[in-house]
Amino acid sequence: MKAKPDITILIPLYNEDESLPHLKKALDEMLERESIKAELLFVNDGSRDNSEQLLDEFARSDSRVRVVHFRRNRGKSAALEAGFRQAKGAYVVTMDADLQDDPNEVPNLIKKLEEGFDLVSGWKKKRHDPITKTAPSKLFNFVARITSGVKLHDLNCGLKIYRREVLGTIQLYGELHRFIPILVAGEGWRVGELVVQHHARRWGRTKFGVSRFLPGFLDLLTVLFLTRFAARPMHLFGSLGLLTGITGFGILVYLSVLWFSGIAIGHRPLLTFGVLLVIVGLQFFSLGLIGEMITHHHASLRLLSSKDGEDPDAP
Repeated sequence: MKAKPDITILIPLYNEDESLPHLKKALDEMLERESIKAELLFVNDGSRDNSEQLLDEFARSDSRVRVVHFRRNRGKSAALEAGFRQAKGAYVVTMDADLQDDPNEVPNLIKKLEEGFDLVSGWKKKRHDPITKTAPSKLFNFVARITSGVKLHDLNCGLKIYRREVLGTIQLYGELHRFIPILVAGEGWRVGELVVQHHARRWGRTKFGVSRFLPGFLDLLTVLFLTRFAARPMHLFGSLGLLTGITGFGILVYLSVLWFSGIAIGHRPLLTFGVLLVIVGLQFFSLGLIGEMITHHHASLRLLSSKDGEDPDAP
């Protein structure tokens, strides 16, 4: 594409050959109706069906289409990360390839973004999914809202729009795509939400099940640490160290008073517990100091890079 597109529509996918022709048709109709200048960027996450051939045919017949193929399945975070680095549009829209996300919501997302937001996330207020997906999702989003302070109802909605400059400030790996609004808000960008239409799945099968929610809560702890304590790890580990260490020390002082009073304490499990708490407290302190050393070393490298004329934060 010679001219820079106004928006990039980024679509990560895995084994979606049944829905791809319908998705391409719906996107073409929407873009023509709304007179939107866009590129369509598909990231094939190692599909084993006919998706690769279909995408290559799209690229041959339509100059707006670009395709990235992974040799193996690497996950949605890796697919989005690759797409973010390839996107050319001033705005970047992400959506899933199964047509549960409605392409006709793109103009509404653009309008909402232009109200002054840097990221607008879709909210599937009325979902057409089985209760085995909707119930755990509501619980997960409730916990995420409370713990992160980002007041969105549907963190993991695939339908989102970003200003392109936002993408250079976040890095996705593992399963962090579920927490993009939290990561973006943690960098100081304005995050908004828009109710979007959601459709029942008509083709293929879902790639996610109940088994993903336990890892999701573990990933939430990771994100909370990255957004709140990555630059000050001693605040977290030092607090935990003080709490456990002081508790353990208090137990040992109590047992020492008993011992000086002539009461035997060697057979008491409380003695072992007190010693354990003191040791754990010291370990937490050690982790905090090591974390501070790593953070300081990283900050020093960034300072040296900036003095050499390089931009250490350049994507």
